[in-house]
Amino acid sequence: MTQTWKTFKPYALITPQILVFLMFLVFPILMIGVVSFWQFNGYSMVPAFTLDNYIGIFTSDVTLKTYLNTFKFLGLTWLFTLLIGYPVAYFLAFHVPKLQWQILLFLLCTIPFWTSNIIRMISWLPLLGREGLVNQVFLATGLIQQPLEFLLYSDFAVVLGMVHLYIIFMIAPIFNSLMRIDRTLITAAEDLGASGLEVFKEVILPLSAPGIAIGSIFIVTLIMGEFVTVRLMGGGQSASVGKLIQTQIGSLQYPLAAANAMLLLIVTLLIVVSILRVLDIRKEL
Repeated sequence: MTQTWKTFKPYALITPQILVFLMFLVFPILMIGVVSFWQFNGYSMVPAFTLDNYIGIFTSDVTLKTYLNTFKFLGLTWLFTLLIGYPVAYFLAFHVPKLQWQILLFLLCTIPFWTSNIIRMISWLPLLGREGLVNQVFLATGLIQQPLEFLLYSDFAVVLGMVHLYIIFMIAPIFNSLMRIDRTLITAAEDLGASGLEVFKEVILPLSAPGIAIGSIFIVTLIMGEFVTVRLMGGGQSASVGKLIQTQIGSLQYPLAAANAMLLLIVTLLIVVSILRVLDIRKEL
């Protein structure tokens, strides 16, 4: 009896986690997949198998442009979070000598993220609006003759909002990777005559690549389904797949929304798998 319990104990311990995983993740996704093949007659769903929802996605120029616009937001947000986040993480890891100061400065980086995303988005309105602080300063200094319209309710504003919201998800994993680097490797490279640029290129950057990969996965998964920032910062002038799905749900087009959700999930998984195939992040987990 004791031997039997020892054999089945690991399975008994993991069973609650598997049930929660199946009930709250796998089952809902399967239901969304089933609904994506249902029909919509204009006012209600009909549980009949059809490919019309998927055909409509691939044959609609508006929908395809929306997907391309989402990829544009993803690419720009990833690029700017990396260009800003890597130097910040590098400075914290290599130019702040004491661990206490590293922790303190890292916590300072996270302070803006303690508030609601919506509040943080709304805070940009008095800064970027036509009568906002930025335009007023530029007008007062004579840099412009009329207010800049693109600062708010545009793709620029959407990307700015996304970078502001999610940059910490790039800084944190890169900082973790940089802190794991054995400093003796850097010392050895310098003793062999490597310049600062060569040390960074041959030692630091390759060893921090898993952190970049993890940060990229965070950015991909967060941006692909984003709709709040698009709505608030885009002002109806910008579109994304997340916003499209929200609009379809609001108009009770659940099968079409489900089809877009499944396609979005597949595309996101393909991007994540591609990142994982290029870089091994197991050592960081």
